[in-house]
Amino acid sequence: MFTGLSAFPLTPLAHDAVDKTAFVRLIQRLTMAKVDSITALGSTGSYAYLSTTERSRGAQLAVEHAGRTPVFIGVGALRTSHVLENVENAEAAGASGLLLAPMTYQPLTDDDVFELFRTVTERSSLPVIVYDNPATTHFTFTTELYGRIADLPGIASIKIPGVPADPDQAQARIREIRAAVPAHVTIGVSGDVRAAAGLTAGCDAWYSVIGGTLPDPALRITRAARDGRVSDAITESERLTPLWQFFTEFGGSLRVVAAIAEQLGLATESCLPLPIQGLTKGQRAQVSRIIDELELR
Repeated sequence: MFTGLSAFPLTPLAHDAVDKTAFVRLIQRLTMAKVDSITALGSTGSYAYLSTTERSRGAQLAVEHAGRTPVFIGVGALRTSHVLENVENAEAAGASGLLLAPMTYQPLTDDDVFELFRTVTERSSLPVIVYDNPATTHFTFTTELYGRIADLPGIASIKIPGVPADPDQAQARIREIRAAVPAHVTIGVSGDVRAAAGLTAGCDAWYSVIGGTLPDPALRITRAARDGRVSDAITESERLTPLWQFFTEFGGSLRVVAAIAEQLGLATESCLPLPIQGLTKGQRAQVSRIIDELELR
C-alpha cells in the first residue's frame, strides 16, 4: 500500500467547524481519480488544530467514502496518551495505516521520539508511516534514528523531506536511507517541488500536498516516474512551477492549496482553521490566474 501517490486532502472548515460535505467531496474526488492511497488528517488536513472528536469523525468519513482506496490516518498529538486515543479511533474507523508525527512544544530528544514510535507499534497492529517534517513539527530525524525506528515491527514507510535538486545528490541520499532501514520499509518523498526528483531518484511513494486537491497532475508525475519516463515526470513538475513558487512566496503549501480548493468550489471561502488567515485577495487572484492558465481542475 505504501507506494505510488498518497494524496493528502484538506479538512475544510466552515464557521469554525469541520465542513463534512466539503471533506467528503474531496475524498470522493481522490477515489474517482484513482490515487494509490489517501492520507487524511495529515498536516494538509490540519490535524493539529482539530479536537479528538473531530479527528475521529474525520477518520470515519474518510474511510467510509474512499471505497477500496486505502486510507491512512494522521494520529500525531503532543501527549502519547492522546496519540493512542487517536490510534484507537483510526482503528475503529477501519483505517489501513497510521501516519505518526512527533509533535512538539518542549523540544524532543531522539529517545523521546523512538519511545513514541515503540509505544504505538506495540499497541496497534496497523502499519505506521514515520512522518518527518521538521518545518511543522520542529523535530529533525537523523538517518540513524530512521534506522532505529524502522527496525520496530509495524513500521511500513518513512515520509522524508524533499531531496536535493541535483540528481546525483538525490540518489545518494536515497541510497543512504535505504542502507539504514529494512528492505520492506518504503521511502516516500514529500515537499511537492522535489517530488519528481525524489521519485526518479528511487523513492517508492509521493506523500503529496497538491495531490489531495489536484490529483490528476500529481498522478501524471507519479506514473511517469514509476514507469521510468524521467523527462516526462520532470516536464510535468516544471509545468507546475508557478504553484511551487506560490508555496514559497505565500507562506506555505497549505494556504495555496486551500485557495485552489476554494477557487474550484471544493471548499467554502476561508476554509482554514483560525488563526490561519489564508491568502490575501491579491494572492488569490494570482492563484486563480495560474489555475486557469494551466487548465487545472
